[in-house]
Amino acid sequence: MTSETHRDVARRRVFYIPGYDPIHPRRYRELYRKESNAQAAISDYEVTMAPKPGGKTFGWTAEGRIDGKRTKARIDVLVWSDIVRRSMGKSIPATYRQLVQTSWVYIGTGALWRLMRLRKGPVIAALYPVGMLIAQALMALLVAVLAARALGWGLTGGFEAITGWLDARYPVPAGTPPVDYTVYAVARTVLMWALGGLVCWRMLTWFKHQDGRFFAYYLMHDYAFSARWMGANPPELEKRMSDFRATIARALQDPVDEVLVVGHSSGAHLAVSVLADLIRAGEVPEDGPELAFLSLGQVVPMVSFLPRAGRLRADLHYLSQRTELTWVDVTAPGDGCAFALCDPVAVSGVAPETGKRWPLVLSAAFTQTLSPARWKELRWRFFRLHFQYLCAFDRPGDYDYFRITAGPRTLARRFEARAPSKSRIDLPASKYTSMCHDADPPETALSA
Repeated sequence: MTSETHRDVARRRVFYIPGYDPIHPRRYRELYRKESNAQAAISDYEVTMAPKPGGKTFGWTAEGRIDGKRTKARIDVLVWSDIVRRSMGKSIPATYRQLVQTSWVYIGTGALWRLMRLRKGPVIAALYPVGMLIAQALMALLVAVLAARALGWGLTGGFEAITGWLDARYPVPAGTPPVDYTVYAVARTVLMWALGGLVCWRMLTWFKHQDGRFFAYYLMHDYAFSARWMGANPPELEKRMSDFRATIARALQDPVDEVLVVGHSSGAHLAVSVLADLIRAGEVPEDGPELAFLSLGQVVPMVSFLPRAGRLRADLHYLSQRTELTWVDVTAPGDGCAFALCDPVAVSGVAPETGKRWPLVLSAAFTQTLSPARWKELRWRFFRLHFQYLCAFDRPGDYDYFRITAGPRTLARRFEARAPSKSRIDLPASKYTSMCHDADPPETALSA
């Protein structure tokens, strides 16, 4: 971080790293357009958008007229949705195998119980797909059994009616051996359970096609993505993170005043490692733009508490001491999908004994920054609330995503006088605290 922490920002580069999301990044552009207009109307400022110049990344430009100052920002989405989509391309049986493997990882390592001591909300969110998928399977089995038995009753009744009619019309002579109905019984059983199996499969397929309403498969793939590698990053993700680092390093050579990296949800822990690698490599120029990191709705403990997350833990430890950047972590207790107000460095058990500077842990305080009517509308929409950090607040406080990304003040200046939240959780809770800078070898990953 440069010494000019009080200069106004005329030009800014913003890099947004999304969470585990298979959707095309244009979703974030349209969200920014809609919500910046809403926030500008509430807060009496102006934000206009335009297409960004050509390049390898997807993004847009935003021009803010805020506090009497004009700021131009180029916002790029660092995309890994293709990796997410490939990890989600699992059959129904493979997803249920993931359920067993992922549950075993979090329960067997003891991570689940330690995570629950921090915040029950995100742990319940993690257990939700397990419970929902099991409920779907049990419901499909129940309907399958009922369908099979109904068919069996129908076949039995029909057979008895036919044999009764035949016996009445063609009486069996005395002394004739009884008819062996074994073949009928076998055929009846096969037909019954063939129908039951078909009904069960069709129901499970229907549930999967309706996952846009249930989110069970989506969340299962999300948690399985980290659990499969026990907290390490798969090789293709490490390669993509290296590309992210190179992109940010080039931006730090541009004639701008601030380079801001925003990591949302699981994108936050990717950003931690990307920025740690960037600083280790000496790619932050002393006389360049200010480097800032804003982590939003982070779920770092879901990964850092796993046994092979040594790379992430080392990066958390390293980044927490650096003077080259400003790191602000914003969460909200109303967000049941995030580890709200949990200091990701401290709870992971890797805070340095001395010299810890970051992150500054702050609350978005949804119950205060959203009006009672708006809070009532959103309170039980858990996934929508997880994206509230990127949206407009009708009672905005110090946290305003659009002032941060398109306003004239740097992240350091905006929060320089802020003390960390009094409700923050900073007690070490992870069983695993080993640190390894290099990415762990992938050979011991669970089967897909």
